[in-house]
Amino acid sequence: MIKDLSYYMELSYRIEIIEDKEEGGYAFSYPELPGCITSADTIEKGLEMLRDAKESWLALCIEDNYPIPEPIDIDNYSGQFKLRIPKSLHRTLAYRSKQEGVSMNQLCVYLLAEGVSANSVNKSSECG
Repeated sequence: MIKDLSYYMELSYRIEIIEDKEEGGYAFSYPELPGCITSADTIEKGLEMLRDAKESWLALCIEDNYPIPEPIDIDNYSGQFKLRIPKSLHRTLAYRSKQEGVSMNQLCVYLLAEGVSANSVNKSSECG
């Protein structure tokens, strides 16, 4: 299979939309395509502009022989990982989960999700 512009345009990359509460409008990006971003006043216009940005980004990368990442497939992840933590943190988490009436696993998933959400950062770099 030839991996040309049409090939990459058909791939389903994750789209990130962030509302700009200070200036209004929205920022749009494909996190898997570093630097492929745009902004617009409405979501509809932004999605249209993002598709154009994707096409330009991909075309430039192809022209410059820059490697293009393919979308991350969620099926590549099991949803499990092993984590070693200090005994004192284990005790604290066990105590808090008991207070909350949830399993320690549920509490840790909640805390991780909250931390990732609060600290998400868009990294950008340019192709070429």
